[in-house]
Amino acid sequence: MRTITNAARTLNLHAAHRLPAARRLPFLFLLTDAERLADPMSLLARLPRGAGVILRDYGRDYGRDHGDGRRERARTGSAWRLARACRQRGLILIVAGDARLARAIGAAGLHLPEWMARRDGLATRRARAPGMILTVACHSAPALRKAQRSGADAALLAPVLPTASHPGAPCLGTLRFAALARGARLPVYALGGIDEKGARRIRDSGAAGIAGIGFATTAAP
Repeated sequence: MRTITNAARTLNLHAAHRLPAARRLPFLFLLTDAERLADPMSLLARLPRGAGVILRDYGRDYGRDHGDGRRERARTGSAWRLARACRQRGLILIVAGDARLARAIGAAGLHLPEWMARRDGLATRRARAPGMILTVACHSAPALRKAQRSGADAALLAPVLPTASHPGAPCLGTLRFAALARGARLPVYALGGIDEKGARRIRDSGAAGIAGIGFATTAAP
């Protein structure tokens, strides 16, 4: 974990020379996942202050919806507990795909999967989350260009390397990722397969930091 943290800090520092906005953003993002990391609470203590947590709540099962709001209360309660823990540890919480939930729990930002940004438009989502950090997942050069034009604060570009969550899926590779990151006019984070070895491979890529799941669940403290 220390290797990943140091690599992410260094990336962010170097990126900030070209893109000063990177200084105001987390250098490291932990993403939650309904299957691989449904409950990130136990891992928060491993994250350095100033790191970000992206709550990806879609797809999580909160039980049967009886029409009396119990499912929504369970969902909001879980998010509130995570928000409180992040504040206590100096972590920056961003909620994926749900501006209303982000506002309700006092999150610092909103993250959009690529399909949602494409469907709804970033301007519409920005209007629903004024003053928040807005990050977008991108999987191609056109998506990255659209994020730039639409005023996103940062992009999570993926997958850089093969990932456990999508085995066999095509990836950008470090050279293609670096070309896109260096040419972007907004901070770009490396997402997908970035373990300690992967972090060394992207150290000169122009990335503003590292995002992922596996680095927190498999790396030594």
